[in-house]
Amino acid sequence: MTPAARLSAAIEVLGLIDAQRIPAADALRDWGRSHRFAGSGDRAAISGLVFDVLRRRASSAYLMDSETPRARLLGMLRLERSLDADAIAALCNGEGHAPAPLSDAERNALTSRSLDSAPSHVAGDYPEWLDPQFKAVFGDERVAEATAMASRAPLDLRVNTLKGKREKVLASLAHLGAKITPWSPVGLRIELGADARNPGVHAEEVFIKGAVEVQDEGSQLAALFTGAKPGEQVIDMCAGAGGKTLALAALMSGKGRLIATDRDKRQLAPIHERLSRAGVHNAEVRTPRGPDDTLSDIKASADLVVIDAPCTGTGTWRRNPDAKWRMRPGALEVRIKDQIAVLDRAAPLVKSGGRIAYITCSVLPQENGEQVAAFAKRHPEFAIVPPAQTIAALGDKSGNFSAATLQSEQGLLMTPRRTGTDGFFVSVLRKQ
Repeated sequence: MTPAARLSAAIEVLGLIDAQRIPAADALRDWGRSHRFAGSGDRAAISGLVFDVLRRRASSAYLMDSETPRARLLGMLRLERSLDADAIAALCNGEGHAPAPLSDAERNALTSRSLDSAPSHVAGDYPEWLDPQFKAVFGDERVAEATAMASRAPLDLRVNTLKGKREKVLASLAHLGAKITPWSPVGLRIELGADARNPGVHAEEVFIKGAVEVQDEGSQLAALFTGAKPGEQVIDMCAGAGGKTLALAALMSGKGRLIATDRDKRQLAPIHERLSRAGVHNAEVRTPRGPDDTLSDIKASADLVVIDAPCTGTGTWRRNPDAKWRMRPGALEVRIKDQIAVLDRAAPLVKSGGRIAYITCSVLPQENGEQVAAFAKRHPEFAIVPPAQTIAALGDKSGNFSAATLQSEQGLLMTPRRTGTDGFFVSVLRKQ
């Protein structure tokens, strides 16, 4: 397919999303099944176009003064791909499978309109109802922060130190353009272009042998900041598919007791194979069975309880731009209740001197600092560890990292704009 034909296909997919109100991934899959002539490179490029439009949906529509799939695609090409009107017109010439030529109104919009007068939620491409929360966290920088949250994320990898060393894994992945991450001592990064295909890390020998895992650098750092140590009893209460469980196991050098569980047993399904491949032998997976609490035998004996809390996922919008436009206020209310429940469930598990590490992939204050402050008020036996002490785990990088993050009495916040990671909040609380 030509680049122009890919634009037409992207417009078609965007129309399916609007008409059928289905997730972008489903619309792309359905389109691919009905257009089997499109190769993998074509599908990757079309997917990139569609997700870039979703990233810049509000601002692109504002720029073009139109909500149609075509208008949003044209606006995205100007805002996200930095193409000028002439370059866009060359692609939209109406020949073959190319989109129809630009109208006078479209060319005028591309050349004369801007986002200078756009409201913050439009310029930053996030739902209007979230503007008060973004203002509370970022103030006048919320457009810049949200714009970074709308950018395309790189592919980050975590080297599994139970199976290999970063230098050796880096050499094995040099052909994919892997580089060392800025902050994580075990991280690698592969930058992805606008039309990049999946680099196929899962087919690499180092992945198959368990020496590397796909994990955002922010998630790697969140695990590091828990302070998990060899010989400790550690509970991962919201283990899900096991990403942080694997990172905790590596921090513990395979020594001590690691318990992984989750209220939703469906989320735990992949964890068994992942633990085996990673060479983790000190982890016990507890799958819920009926109404009984899987942690009922743990009474004030845990050195560390990690809560990778259920949250709105606003910090991961770079990877799932479709999610931000499907998010509703009711989802935030549900997540806040879930967080309260899991925090209160964790409190009696921790021994004296032990700690809770509370983590979200959200930037919203209700899920982060406000949640921690409320917990500390309900449980005065816990004291919040100052963020500077938590960040000290980064050693000689801690000063620069501390300056990059947003910090409060309750914890630290990473963002794409500040740390180049997904948005993560981390708070550590120690039992007096």
